Amino acid sequence: MKLFVGLGNPGAKYARNRHNIGFMAVDAIARDHGFGPWRSKFQGEISEGMLGREKVLLLKPMTFMNRSGQSVGEAMRFFKLDSTDVTVFHDELDLAPGKVRAKAGGGHAGHNGLRSIHDHIGAAYDRVRLGIGHPGRKELVSPYVLGDFAKADADWLDDVLQGVAGGAVHLAAGDAAKFMNAVALRTAPARSSTTTPKSETKTSPAPQAETQTPDDRTAMQKLLDKFR
Repeated sequence: MKLFVGLGNPGAKYARNRHNIGFMAVDAIARDHGFGPWRSKFQGEISEGMLGREKVLLLKPMTFMNRSGQSVGEAMRFFKLDSTDVTVFHDELDLAPGKVRAKAGGGHAGHNGLRSIHDHIGAAYDRVRLGIGHPGRKELVSPYVLGDFAKADADWLDDVLQGVAGGAVHLAAGDAAKFMNAVALRTAPARSSTTTPKSETKTSPAPQAETQTPDDRTAMQKLLDKFR
């Protein structure tokens, strides 16, 4: 069995936050691969299903981000899993919006969710880093990650979530290269060869510049509803 963990914060207040892209990723996998209904267990929400020949448990910790490791550790112990059976999907400030990277082990780079998981199960777990870009200044990081995705992010966000869901079978089989190819097949065609891709910008606008109209919020809500 594999344990796929999406990181985020529980509740409607945080549902569209950049920090919750990990929740969105596992929601997309559950929907596209016919996983069972979400139910409460291990201080989180879980959904079970098959990815290829591999049984996979999807987990969304409901402990809030900085205590994610409590939920992950509890699920691991129950199923007698090793940390190498765990893959964590999380937001990544150091990657441009729309960029995705698979990584085995490593540090937590100050990410509170990863820091908590390190404390509970160690560092030897896999990660899928989902780029959201950086606001440019350290003091803007907290409001930025806890801010909602803007309407302008809808296209690349949809591509990323569809790509992650499409490549999930390869990830469960332990083939990170094929997973990344599947993501690229979804995300690369949407990028123009004559203009600078939005996903290549080094920084994203500061949260103050992302004022959303009611129409913007409605459009983004429709996109996110697809992955719940």
